[in-house]
Amino acid sequence: MAYAIALHILSAVIWVGGMFFAYMALRPAAAETLEPPPRLKLWLATFKRFFLWVWLAVITLLATGYWMVFRVFGGFDQAGLHVGVMHIAGIIMVLIYMHVFFAPYRRMRQAVNAGDFPAAGNKLSQIRTLVGVNLLIGLGVITVASAGRYLAL
Repeated sequence: MAYAIALHILSAVIWVGGMFFAYMALRPAAAETLEPPPRLKLWLATFKRFFLWVWLAVITLLATGYWMVFRVFGGFDQAGLHVGVMHIAGIIMVLIYMHVFFAPYRRMRQAVNAGDFPAAGNKLSQIRTLVGVNLLIGLGVITVASAGRYLAL
């Protein structure tokens, strides 16, 4: 159980912390210091690296989460409402991430590679919005995960 919890928490920190860093620090710094072509290339290189970590985090979160629910708690009925809330919010986050990865990110990559920076900027804007939504959900999940058992959920 200790290993599953540790891997689960580390995966959440990598994913949500990465989104926080990208949204709150990298995005404004890149917009402030770089013109669109190099800024979009920076984002493309950043996403290429970060999304690999997100895939690993998603797989680890799902594997450890389901393992804990079914092997430790004995199912969702025994796990507490806060675990169910985490589960639903986590699935929503995964679906949003998969949409980002397979739609706007793929199109952004194609646009940057073709030199169509206005189209790439449009896709980056979509990604930024969806990452912002996922960040808010992720911060909520972390709150529920850490305080949920004490909130009588």
